[in-house]
This record gives sequence, C-alpha cells and structure tokens, in this order.
Amino acid sequence: MKTLDRPLDDDDRAMADFADVRDWRRLGGPQAGQTGPVPVRRLIRRVKSGTSWKPWPINRRTVIDEQLDGWGFLTKRNTELAVYDDQVLPHSPFSGWVAFAIEPWDLEEVAAGLDDHWPAKFELACRHWGQPAYVGLQTKTGFDDDWAPGAGRDRRHLAVWTPPGAEIHLYSNRPRRKPLSTSVGINYVVYLNEEGS
Repeated sequence: MKTLDRPLDDDDRAMADFADVRDWRRLGGPQAGQTGPVPVRRLIRRVKSGTSWKPWPINRRTVIDEQLDGWGFLTKRNTELAVYDDQVLPHSPFSGWVAFAIEPWDLEEVAAGLDDHWPAKFELACRHWGQPAYVGLQTKTGFDDDWAPGAGRDRRHLAVWTPPGAEIHLYSNRPRRKPLSTSVGINYVVYLNEEGS
C-alpha cells in the first residue's frame, strides 16, 4: 500500500465555493438522462445564472458531443467543477489523505487510516457548511440504509448536509476485499434535487 497525506488547502477552497451557493434549486436539471448540445447548453445557462462560476470556454461554434451530459466550470477560487443535472463534483482538489496500490493484507491499515483522517476533513466541512443533518459510520447497525436506501453501502463514513435544493455528502470509501479496493480517500459531492423540486 502507498499513501499520500497532503494539506487540506484545495478542499478548503472547494468547500468554500460550495458554501457560497445558498440555494442549489437553480442548478438542478430535469434529470431525464438527456445528452448532447441542447441539454448541455441549457445546463450551462442555468449554472451561470445561479452562480459566479465560469464555464469552460464555449461559443456558438463550440461542438458539444452527442454523448455529453455535463460541463466543466471554474470558480473564483480556481476550483474546477464537473456539473451535471443531478450532481456537482469537485475535480481539482488534490488534498487530504489517500491510500492506493492496496493489497488484501492492507485493509485493516487502510480502514484505520480513514478513521484517523476523517475528523480533520469533517471539521473543515462543518466550518464551511455548519452542522450536518446526518453523521454515520460503517460499524453502526443499519448504516447502509440509515440516511437513505443504499446511501452508506460503499461508504465507511458518511455525513450529509441539506441546503435548499441539494444534499452534500462527505464520505470515505469503504475498503473491500472482493472486489479489492485499489484506492480509497475522503471525498464529497453535491447531489442536486430535480429541477423544480
């Protein structure tokens, strides 16, 4: 097993970018699984009107692949985000603890590493987003379905915030023997509610 333990600076900036969005309802799309230029351009207009994020360069001549269902944006803090109708993922944070090149005999050490590094990222998230609506750990009975059906299935830790129009999940990957986890870390994602809900 190999590990990286990097400062949380990128996460600090990305979490602040998420905290700037007071109401996520303007970002959520129809979640109909549509792809191609029309829904992607609609998504870009929605995100531009609801945030200060700048889209990847686009003009009338920009070719948008028929299979594409999202677009990239850059925040004022230089966080790169991938935005879809149903979620927002930070693509640029390179911070915090990760384990990779994991072998079967590393799994206990990997779980301990996640437990050791979870508090720092959780505290950082609370500083930006306030207290979560839910916090759970894999060892808790019923954890897999505690927040929502299957929400904890692939997680070791899970914390959920519920700002208007979204759920922000901070989570660690659950180390598994079958199939063997190749890498784990502590990540976060914004799940957007469907447009109009």
